Amino acid sequence: MPAITFITGGARSGKSRYALALARDYATKAFVATAEPLDDEMRVRIARHKRDRDPAFTTVEAPRDVAAALAALPADMEGAVIDCLTVWLSNLLQEYGPDATTYPELERFLELLAAPPCDLIVVSNEVGMGIVPDNAMARHFRDLAGSVNEKVAALSDRVILMVSGLPLVLKGNG
Repeated sequence: MPAITFITGGARSGKSRYALALARDYATKAFVATAEPLDDEMRVRIARHKRDRDPAFTTVEAPRDVAAALAALPADMEGAVIDCLTVWLSNLLQEYGPDATTYPELERFLELLAAPPCDLIVVSNEVGMGIVPDNAMARHFRDLAGSVNEKVAALSDRVILMVSGLPLVLKGNG
């Protein structure tokens, strides 16, 4: 059965770099990108991520339906990096609005984790270690991200917390 590695941590903690390093040895690998180039800052970040990535990755853009993107991967795909869940959740919040309580794409993704099509390396920001946000939408996002991170961690074989570029293994083998 394919393995799931969940990598979490704060902003600029080395999550993406570590995820790419873990995927290095896969002969066939995909990079499932959740970001959309909606402004200049994001365009620069996306371009930097593309430059940093091994050209052997097949890039799949999945700003909304990550499960469908994973299900459509070729049968011979050995591993996929999903980067990142918090950007993806932000996209879903934009689509469904701040009052949504269900997200069909999220439910399908969590169901897919029960039987992933290949090894998965899932990246997500840890958002629950800071101050309580001062507005309802930001608190909703923090709560949703925290809940999703908890569910993904529970379904993962290995969980790694990145701190200052260093991996701390919380679950599974290092």
